[in-house]
Amino acid sequence: MSTRQTGERVSQLDRGTAESTHLADILAVNFATLMAAVLPDLPASAIHVLRESATLGITARMRVAANLMRLHGHGDADTWSRHPSDTVRGWACYLIGSDPGRSLEPALDALRPLADDAHFGVREWAWLAIRPQVAAEPLRALAHLLPWSVDRSPNVRRFACEALRPRGVWAAHITLFKQVPQHARDLLEALRCDGSRYVQDSVGNWLNDAGKTQPDWVRALCSAWQRQHADDPANRYIRSRALRRL
Repeated sequence: MSTRQTGERVSQLDRGTAESTHLADILAVNFATLMAAVLPDLPASAIHVLRESATLGITARMRVAANLMRLHGHGDADTWSRHPSDTVRGWACYLIGSDPGRSLEPALDALRPLADDAHFGVREWAWLAIRPQVAAEPLRALAHLLPWSVDRSPNVRRFACEALRPRGVWAAHITLFKQVPQHARDLLEALRCDGSRYVQDSVGNWLNDAGKTQPDWVRALCSAWQRQHADDPANRYIRSRALRRL
């Protein structure tokens, strides 16, 4: 791609007229420029806050953006969940996840369409946005998400697993599942032979997370699965991913 094409690509991302195609795109979006384009009536002081937050980590900047939108009367997540920009739809995730008027279950239900978004980045923002609440009440979240493990959409099934990972990525750890991973046995059993590689990766990573603190439990579970599902390629892949470096 030429320098001119690269410049136009960045401009489209910052204007909110194009979607990112990879992680580098996501991290390169200028939040201040994008929000000024999306919300031209926003006061200059709010845009200044976004510029000042540019040195923060990406998840912190997502929270700042959502808080500013709510503070200035643009907190309707439904509006932004349909925006052409995946970053703006990510802000919608954080508007839902940080909404003081939503308890855990309604927030999870509101995030469900975004968990099934066509864009990979939005699907990540969906679970990251609600992770603090999930980490605070993991068994309550587990009870609500367990039926999602049999949803028709692999994106929704993956959300159920990823949101509850003991360690996760860019997210608070769930101490209970690090110490007592067997609490999530029903969820893992529901996904143990999932036909989607997207889901398989998440299940394998879940168990690999748990194996850092409870390796014997993970080995025992994988041994049981090997006896029960020795010929299943999905389960074989999950076991291999779970036991890597264990």
